[in-house]
Amino acid sequence: MSMFSTGILVLTSPLHVLPLRIAPVLTSAAQVVERTLYVHLHPGLNLGTGGQVRPAYIPPVVDLCTLISCLYSNAADICAHLDVRVLLSNVRTQSAVLSGNNGPFSTPQTLSHSPEVVLTDFPIQDSGQSSLVTQCLQKYAGHCYVCKPSLSSVLLYPRLKEVEEDDDDRRGRGAQLKPLETFSDVVVGGTFDRLHGAHKTLLNISCLMANRRFVIGVCDQELLKNKVLNELIEPYDQRVQKLQDFLNDVKPSLKYEIVPLSDPFGPSVSDPELQCIVVSEETRKGGEAVNRKRVENGLAELVLYEIQLLKDAHHADIEEEKISSSSLRTRLLGTLLKPPSPQPDLPLDLYVIGLTGGSGSGKSSIAHRLEALGAVRIDCDQLGHEAYLPGTSAYHKVVQEFSPDILNEDKSINRRVLGGKVFGNQERLKALTDIVWPEIALLVKKRIEQAKEQGERVCVVDAAVLLEAGWTYLVHEVWVATIPEEEAVKRIVQRDGVKEEDALRRLKSQWLNAKLIEHANVVLCTLWEPDVTQRQVLKAWTLLQQRIQKRLEEIRPSP
Repeated sequence: MSMFSTGILVLTSPLHVLPLRIAPVLTSAAQVVERTLYVHLHPGLNLGTGGQVRPAYIPPVVDLCTLISCLYSNAADICAHLDVRVLLSNVRTQSAVLSGNNGPFSTPQTLSHSPEVVLTDFPIQDSGQSSLVTQCLQKYAGHCYVCKPSLSSVLLYPRLKEVEEDDDDRRGRGAQLKPLETFSDVVVGGTFDRLHGAHKTLLNISCLMANRRFVIGVCDQELLKNKVLNELIEPYDQRVQKLQDFLNDVKPSLKYEIVPLSDPFGPSVSDPELQCIVVSEETRKGGEAVNRKRVENGLAELVLYEIQLLKDAHHADIEEEKISSSSLRTRLLGTLLKPPSPQPDLPLDLYVIGLTGGSGSGKSSIAHRLEALGAVRIDCDQLGHEAYLPGTSAYHKVVQEFSPDILNEDKSINRRVLGGKVFGNQERLKALTDIVWPEIALLVKKRIEQAKEQGERVCVVDAAVLLEAGWTYLVHEVWVATIPEEEAVKRIVQRDGVKEEDALRRLKSQWLNAKLIEHANVVLCTLWEPDVTQRQVLKAWTLLQQRIQKRLEEIRPSP
């Protein structure tokens, strides 16, 4: 079956049946759609009449919240690669319907991605009905949304027969649906990094409950500092853009206000028009704190609507059991975050990794693990010592620049005395690095050439100053080892026997993790147990081998 980038799934089963069918429906849909799957709800829609079928408003009921949670939970488990979005333009309260127009979609809604295929769970009685249902489905989708001119259609029902038996007996057809309380203005808060199923559940249910305005507070700056792998959190503007795209698809009739949060409360404690805050089991206490602040400010308390956390069926031992952004960031470790820049002057048969990281980051331990997997390790710290040896070009230049009083009795350079001359003096430090770094780079080039002549496939340039020295032209990819600052301080104190303030001063003199990661193709973190680091390195190495193989195939196409 053909694959389509974007599809829209029209669900027609009764609400009490859909939670039982959603897993096989998504499994089938994921075999047809590969990027974005919109979900349109129209319980009871009959696509087999042959006539013109119009969309209708459906009321917001409690079962819709249950379905939304179920849908995103199953999507995370079954088709995590898909960007699933539940659309709510046709969900409206009875009072809003009476005061509004005759039906939703007076004009087709434009989505962020135009659907190329429409799918449905509508049950066909026999194969002869397929053509009629297909035509009706395409017309229905075109009435609701702006679709690609060559819209295809897929009927999923034949794959769902095995789950339809006794559905009605188990759940009870025609059961009274409990209305969902809705509000004029609703507020939520969160980081919203790498928008995932739990975020979408929160946002969708909030949209369902809001009739006029939806305020979203997005954590920024200070509130991000204690997050796991906070350097990998998407920039604020990028997170906001993704929120806007999602929300405008879900319910374009709402007024959205997305604001940065520099404290845990934001507008929730000062906006008098807000009526409801949507929280999770985990953030309920935060919602209660909001209400205490509102009372202090002379404002009415907000209704707290609590949703359940979504379980992550694929979580690893160092990850949270719930679906979370921190787990998604952890899974990025060892993967290619951005493609490497072309380096036409580097060897074709030898792939060179530049490995860097701050003091205490575990960079050298990662380098040794890569060496154990077959890489040739080039230790730039060792090459730095070689550059200072008597008789070398750098030796003579350093002595000339800093005077002979930096020499020991045996004429070798006293690194401690030299360090004292440049410490705290950026101008003198630059004078030193301008001499030594180019000489180290020449030695690195020599080692790379030796590895190439020996038929090696991968070199790892282990260099703390890889980026500061501008040595990226020597490597195909930049790999960064990172560790939280407080953990790095502990390691430096334990390893070097220095005071905490001295360790912190050393770290502040280096590039910060965030700056290093800006240049990284691959990021690794040694925060956890050694076996976790080893798994990261193995993943990174395996993916690297795949990239190398693909590169060789591209530059040497088979005859």
